[in-house]
Amino acid sequence: MPIIRRTVLVTGASSGIGRAIAQHLLQQGHIVIGISRDCGKFTRQMDNFSYVQLDLNQLNELPQRIQQLQQAFPDIDAVAFCAGIGRFGSLEEFSYLQIEALMNLNFTSQVYLTKALLPALKSKANSDLIYIGSEAALKGSRKGSIYCASKFALRGFTQALREECGKSNVRVCLINPGMVKTAFFESLTFEPGDHDSNSISSEDVATAVSYVLESRFQIVIDEINLSPLNKVIKFKKPSS
Repeated sequence: MPIIRRTVLVTGASSGIGRAIAQHLLQQGHIVIGISRDCGKFTRQMDNFSYVQLDLNQLNELPQRIQQLQQAFPDIDAVAFCAGIGRFGSLEEFSYLQIEALMNLNFTSQVYLTKALLPALKSKANSDLIYIGSEAALKGSRKGSIYCASKFALRGFTQALREECGKSNVRVCLINPGMVKTAFFESLTFEPGDHDSNSISSEDVATAVSYVLESRFQIVIDEINLSPLNKVIKFKKPSS
C-alpha cells in the first residue's frame, strides 16, 4: 500500500529521537517542519524540510508563536512531540526553578502546543498526535520523582485527550521508550550498558512513529511500550 504523504511537525527535531524521527519521515517522502531551540544544528538544506526556532520553555510566547506557525504551515496534519529533558536526583536536590523548567518542557509546553493546534487538526480529514513518553511513565523510580511525574502527567493527559477526540478524526498515541542510546545521557550519572541489547536506538522509535502514521485511519494505536531486550544500567565514574 503506498504511503500517504503527511505534513508532520516534529518538536526537538535537532537532536536525539526528534532528529531521527525527522530524518526517517523525510526518507519516506513526508514533509517535515522541525522545531528546535537551536536551529544552528541544522547544517544543510533538505528538500521538504523547514525549521522553526522556538524555545518551548517560554510558555508566555507560545500561543502567539504557534499561531504564526499555523499560518506559515497550514497543511500540518500530524505532530510528533519529542522535545524533553532528563534530570534525576532526590527531590531535595532540585531547586524550585529546576522543577518548574522540567515540568514546563516535558509536560506543560506540550499541552499548550496541543491546545493551539487541535482546532485546525480536527478540521483535517485525518490527523495524528504522537507523544514520546518514557518507561518512567509506567513506574516511579528512586531519584526520578520529578522526571517520572512529568511523564506520568503526559500519559494521563494523552489518555484523557484520546477520549476527548474520540468522535473526531484526530488520533492520539503515546510511545514509551526505555533507555535510548542518545546524547540524553551525556549530562547524567548513568547510561545504558554497552551491549546492543541494553538499549534501543532512536531509529527504533522513529520506526514506531512511522507505524502509527501508516496504520489504517479507522484504528487508533493507543500506546506503544518499547524496551531493550536486556535492561542494564551502567554508572559513570566520577570525573577527577
